[in-house]
Amino acid sequence: MQQLATPGSIVVGIDGSKAAISAALWAVDEAVSRDVPLRLLYAVEQDGTRADGIAAKLTVANDALRQAVTAVEATGQPVKIETEMMDGSPVSSLIRASASAAMLCLGAVGLRHFQPGRMGSTAAALALSGRCPVAIVRGRDGYRRQPDEIVVDVDGSPENGVLLGAAMGEALLRNTPIRAVICRQTVSGDEGAERDRDRRSGADLDRRLARWRRQYPHLEVQSVVAHGSLPDYLARNPRSMRLVIVGATNRQHLRELVGPIGTAVLQDADSSLLIVNRQNL
Repeated sequence: MQQLATPGSIVVGIDGSKAAISAALWAVDEAVSRDVPLRLLYAVEQDGTRADGIAAKLTVANDALRQAVTAVEATGQPVKIETEMMDGSPVSSLIRASASAAMLCLGAVGLRHFQPGRMGSTAAALALSGRCPVAIVRGRDGYRRQPDEIVVDVDGSPENGVLLGAAMGEALLRNTPIRAVICRQTVSGDEGAERDRDRRSGADLDRRLARWRRQYPHLEVQSVVAHGSLPDYLARNPRSMRLVIVGATNRQHLRELVGPIGTAVLQDADSSLLIVNRQNL
C-alpha cells in the first residue's frame, strides 16, 4: 500500500471531503509552476481493523482518490498526478510525507471534523508540525478563485527573507498584489511617540522590501504597520485578502491563526493560509 513519494512533489491530503478537492485544485498551479508531480495522499488506519473492515476502508480511499484525480484532470492543466495510500493516521502520514515534499496542501476542514468557525483537527496539527510549507486551503471555487491580495506577516526575524521570497513566488503565480504587514503592540498612551514608532517600523519594513521591489518591479508591494495582533488586523480587513502567509517559526502568530479567533477570521474572509517552513524551500 505505502509508496515513496517523489521528492519535491506537491502533496495533497485527500479524505473524501469537498475541502480536500478544493485543496487539490489549488495545488495544481503549485505543481505546474515547479514542474513536479501532484501527489494525492489518502491515509488508511488499519490497526485493530478486521480484514473485511480494511477492504471497506480501501474501497472508500480508492473512491476518494478517483474523485480527486477526476477533478484535477478536468482543469486541463499539464500536471503529472500520482496517488498514494499510507497506513496510519492522517496526521502521522502527512507529517511523514511532508519531510520530502515541496509543499503540503490541505482542506481547512475535513470530512468528519467540520465545525463552523473551527479548523479541522488534521489541518491544525499539520500547521504546527509540518516539515515543509503547509497550505490550508479555503474557497469554494478551487484553483479558479484567485486571491484579491496576499497578506504576508513580517516580524523582523532572520527568516523574513525566506518568507518574503515565498510571498513573491505566490504573487507571481497568482498575479496578485502583496501587502507586507508588521504587527506591533501599543506601548504607551503618547500618540506622538506611537506615531514615531510607527514611522521607524515602517521605514525598517520598507528597507527589507527594497530588494524585492527592485527584483520584481511589476509586482505591487505595499507595507503596513498595524497595531494589535495579526488576527486583529485581518478582522479589520476581511475582504482584502484571499491568502495569508506566516512563518512557521513565529509560533505566537501561528497559534493565533489556527486558534478559534484566527480561524473564524480566516473563514469569514474565505482566506487560505500558507505556513512557510524554510526546510525544503
